[in-house]
Amino acid sequence: MSLLDHWPDQSDWHEHLKSWFESGTAVELIAFVDQQREAATVFPLADDVFNAFRFTTWAGTKVVILGQDPYHGPGQAHGLSFSVGQNARRFPPSLRNIFKELADDMACPVPTTCNLEPWARQGVLLLNTVLTVRRGEAHSHKNRGWESFTDAVIKSFAAHPAPVVFVLWGKSAERKAPLIDDRHPLLVAPHPSPLSAHRGFFGSQPFSKINRLLETHGRGAISWSLD
Repeated sequence: MSLLDHWPDQSDWHEHLKSWFESGTAVELIAFVDQQREAATVFPLADDVFNAFRFTTWAGTKVVILGQDPYHGPGQAHGLSFSVGQNARRFPPSLRNIFKELADDMACPVPTTCNLEPWARQGVLLLNTVLTVRRGEAHSHKNRGWESFTDAVIKSFAAHPAPVVFVLWGKSAERKAPLIDDRHPLLVAPHPSPLSAHRGFFGSQPFSKINRLLETHGRGAISWSLD
């Protein structure tokens, strides 16, 4: 079964991304990922790669949180940036830092779950710039075509009827800023990784800022609590 067979066709995303799926880049990327799965272990599982588009509709997207590439350890990545599947045994360091900032920003308890699906179902598109990775090899699927896919996703919001809050964490995400329509509010901060979180991610208060921006535009705040 090809990666493309796992795309959630029942969603409203396809009409906005149709031209990308019909492009030569898409054909080459899908062939590459399919070949990689035959030769090695690739994360996330094929059925999870497009979960961000399964749990969040284009029309209902309020926020886009853009990261880098998926976690490359077993039992972690499941198609939502920074999120970890329910069966994971421990929180990755980046997610621990996100939760520390969440607790400080929103004066709420640190979550005990590492699955961010409740955010996605409220309209938070949890997207990476690259959607797959070989086990144990960070950035191994970089520059293979995923970047053009995420470009197409971002550009699609130029046609969105309502403002969408974009949150760019890290250099890979920040490079996408020129693609974002001026109507959409933009928040930029260092990646929450332990290597960079102390350079401006901590104290950036993204969650309260997102909610204030959403309320300003009459879109309704996100409930960030996971417990």
